[in-house]
Amino acid sequence: MNFKLRVWRQDRDDRGGKLVDYEARDISPDTSFLEMLDIVNERIAEKGDDPIAFESDCREGICGTCSLTIDGEAHGPDHPGAACQLYMRRFTDGATITVEPFRARAFKFVKDLVVDRGALDRIVQAGGFISVRSGSAPEANSVPVPKHNADLSMEAAACIGCGACAAACPNASAMLFTSAKVAHLALLPQGDPERTERVLSMVAQMDAEGFGNCTNHYECEAVCPAEISASFIAKLNREYAMATLRKKVGE
Repeated sequence: MNFKLRVWRQDRDDRGGKLVDYEARDISPDTSFLEMLDIVNERIAEKGDDPIAFESDCREGICGTCSLTIDGEAHGPDHPGAACQLYMRRFTDGATITVEPFRARAFKFVKDLVVDRGALDRIVQAGGFISVRSGSAPEANSVPVPKHNADLSMEAAACIGCGACAAACPNASAMLFTSAKVAHLALLPQGDPERTERVLSMVAQMDAEGFGNCTNHYECEAVCPAEISASFIAKLNREYAMATLRKKVGE
């Protein structure tokens, strides 16, 4: 298969960028999108030019590192799944494919297709944890958890933190990400002691990072590789409202 690529090239944040055309020839339909970029980069390097900068790690749809906007869609057209799980058979032979970085104000540009998504890490650092003493693991059945809550918590915990939700949202909102990180702990008894401070701190950090607010476009849910439901955003809003009330009553 042969493709024409239009790839965003930009050296630094303070310099302008542009789409540059490349040819991807003799590509197997079973080649993943990232493997295709590897092949293109080998040919670029053979000519002595600077290869296309892009990120990857596990290449198994687990780590969320492969943050690419492909033909205007976060992670490309094959949902649900990350860019590393997209295969070239999904495209028509001879197609023109546009590849750009994730674009959101909170994601600082690094180079070409690479952005710094450390804003998501800082949201988690603000409260996405449980403060417990270290030591041996407790007996698994010592704290009963209703199955419904356990299932919902596992669904929320499936978030891989890729940032596709923010990149796809017209408001660059990270509320789906934040709601998943808040919900998977709020649904468990282990997360209850820090429930109030957790949601207040994480939402405050989300706002401080420059993410927008949710206005129910549902683009986040559509592109999420882990199929996180947008219903968690409603739960985040309830958690935040209750936490604000508890804090006022406590004061």
